[in-house]
Amino acid sequence: MNIRFYNARILTMKNADVLTGELWVQNDRVLYVGDGSNTDEVYGRLNLGSIIWDREIDCEGNLLMPGFKDAHTHSGMTLLRSYADDLPLQDWLFKQVFPIEAKMDGEMIYHLTKLAILEYLTSGITAIFDMYLTPDTVAQACVDMGMRCVQVSGMSGQSDFAESLARTERCYLKYNHDDPLLSYFIGFHAEYTCCKELLESVAELAHKYKAPVYTHLAETKAEVEGCIERYGMSPVKLFDSLGIFDYGGGGYHCVWMDEEDMQIFRRRGLSAVTNPGSNTKLASGIAPISDYLAKGINVAIGTDGPASNNCLDMFREMFLVTGLAKLREQDASAVDAWEVLKMATINGSKAMNLPDTDVLEEGKLADIIMIDLYQPNMQPINNIPKNLVYSGSKQNVKMTMIQGKILYENGKFADTYDVEAIYGKANEIIDSLR
Repeated sequence: MNIRFYNARILTMKNADVLTGELWVQNDRVLYVGDGSNTDEVYGRLNLGSIIWDREIDCEGNLLMPGFKDAHTHSGMTLLRSYADDLPLQDWLFKQVFPIEAKMDGEMIYHLTKLAILEYLTSGITAIFDMYLTPDTVAQACVDMGMRCVQVSGMSGQSDFAESLARTERCYLKYNHDDPLLSYFIGFHAEYTCCKELLESVAELAHKYKAPVYTHLAETKAEVEGCIERYGMSPVKLFDSLGIFDYGGGGYHCVWMDEEDMQIFRRRGLSAVTNPGSNTKLASGIAPISDYLAKGINVAIGTDGPASNNCLDMFREMFLVTGLAKLREQDASAVDAWEVLKMATINGSKAMNLPDTDVLEEGKLADIIMIDLYQPNMQPINNIPKNLVYSGSKQNVKMTMIQGKILYENGKFADTYDVEAIYGKANEIIDSLR
C-alpha cells in the first residue's frame, strides 16, 4: 500500500529537530522523509515515474514520529488487571499471580493478548518485548492483530526445566525466521525462581547460539539479598560468572544494582529496561537511571504487565522515568526529557534487536505514530520532544501504524478487529477462573 503523509511535523529521532514536510510509505517501508521540495529528484533516484497513492493523509500540522517500543511486557496478564492489587511483590506473585496463572491455557492467553494489543495501539506502542506462558498463542495473537512482537522465554523452576529448555530452543529457532513481525530471545524468569542447574543450562544454550539473554533482574532489595545469601554475590554477578551474559542481553527492572553490577552491564553491553510504573505500585524502589546514563548503559522502558502497573501507557512511564529520577537525585535537571524519549524509541529498538524501527528515514520499517498537537495539553508548541514527555498522554495518539498498516486512527481500531468480541472473551475468561 502506498501512503503519503503531508503537511506534517516530523520528529525522526535522529536528533531533536522537528522538520516540516512529507513522509511516504510504500508497503512496509518508509520511502521518503523530507520537506517535499525535492520529490522529482526522489522519483529519479528511486527509478519511479510517479506513485499512485492508495491514501494521501493531510496531517494538518500534527506530528509523525517512530512508534514507542514497550521493552518489557506480560500481555496475557490483562486477565489480572485490578485483580491482585495493593500487595508486596512476593505475596502478589506467589499468592495471587502464580495460582491463577496455573489455571490458564494457551487459548485464554491468545484472547487476553489481543486485549493488551488494543491498549498498546492506543498508546502509540508499535513493538512489544513479551514474556509469557504460551509463546505459540502469543505469537498467533500478535500476527492476527498485526503487532510487532519480540518474545523472550520466561522459563523457571516452577515446571520441568528440561521441557522448558527444549521449548525455548524450539521457539528460538522458529520465531526468528517465520514472520517479519516476530522474533525471539533466550531468557528465564528470575534468579529466585530458577535453580543453579537451570541457570547453567541457560548459559549453555546462549553459548550454543551465541545469543543474548534477558531476565527479571534486581527488581527488589529482598531479591538481591536472597541471591547473596544463596551464592555470595548479587544476581548480576552470578549470571556473569556463569557466562549467561557473554553474548549480551540485559535485565528487566534493574532497581537494586551496585557499582560492580553496573560495570558488568557497561562491559557486556547489556540493556537495563526500567519499569517505573510497576516498581512504584509494588514499592520495589527507584532505579538509578542517572547512573546508567552516565556509564553509557542502554536504558529502555517497559510497562511491565497489566497486573502490576496496571495500564499499558508509555506516556505515564516516560514521565515517571524522569520524575522519579529527579526525586532520587534531588536534582531537577536529572534525566532530560530528550533522553527519556530516546529510551522509549531508539533505545528500545536496540534492546529488542529491531534496528529498522529506531528512526524515521528511507528504508526503515514503517512503524509510525501520529501525535495530535492540537489539544490543550500540547499547546503552545514550544518544545515538542519535552512536551511529549512532560505533557503528552494517550489522548494525543491520533494514529498507530505497524509494518505500513494503520491499525488505530482517530480513536477507532482497524475494521478487521472485533473489539466487542475481544472484550467479551476477556470477561468470560476471568469469570471462568474466579
